[in-house]
Amino acid sequence: MLKDKIAVVTGGSRGIGKAIVMELVRAGASVVFTYLKSDEAALKLSDEAKELGGKAEAVKSDSRQYAQAKSVVDETIKRFGRLDILVNNAGIIKDKALMLMEPSDWQEVIETNLTGYFNMSKACIVGMMKQKSGNIINISSVAGVVGTPRQTNYASAKAGIVGLTKSLAKEVASFNIRVNAVAPGYIETDMTRDLKKKDELLKLVPCGRLGKPEEVAKVVAFLAGDESGYITGQVIKIDGGLAI
Repeated sequence: MLKDKIAVVTGGSRGIGKAIVMELVRAGASVVFTYLKSDEAALKLSDEAKELGGKAEAVKSDSRQYAQAKSVVDETIKRFGRLDILVNNAGIIKDKALMLMEPSDWQEVIETNLTGYFNMSKACIVGMMKQKSGNIINISSVAGVVGTPRQTNYASAKAGIVGLTKSLAKEVASFNIRVNAVAPGYIETDMTRDLKKKDELLKLVPCGRLGKPEEVAKVVAFLAGDESGYITGQVIKIDGGLAI
């Protein structure tokens, strides 16, 4: 489905990002993924991709810094000759009630979860315009669609991603570049493992369970492929019905 395609995935060493990397590899793409902390986890993921007969190369990089984002894109193009798919996924949470939230809690989440997406998109967009093809998939969140208490920083960033997605989709559609977003609900990851009152939260989900990272990854792979060629500017919720 994605044979000979070149992809970059930010925050790809764990959770949803890791599942996306592996799904793209299974679909035939060569993947460069970024990570910030665990060298061990990044190396393990590269080995897992190799065992599948695929390629997933790790790059330690901070997408909050435009120079680093541009370096990832430039080095990928230098290594593979092109970049077809960008998946903006890197994100953090610093949940607090607004009255207790420090300015640094706001700034760090906005810089990672929104500015990082801008940096990576800007770094690759000219190259995609020149080759008259490209695909950007942004990982937003249901929090950015319906809002969640104690997450004003996170929800604001994720809502910003929705605006970024729709605006950029209109801007570059004539260059055969598609831009879409997926908005996961509660997914089984490190971020949700320690959620307080998880049983109460699950009562809000019509499907009655957490989602799996692989379920998000399969939608991302679909959006990355030619089968979704007439889809752009959309936000697809993967939430078990949470936002109905």
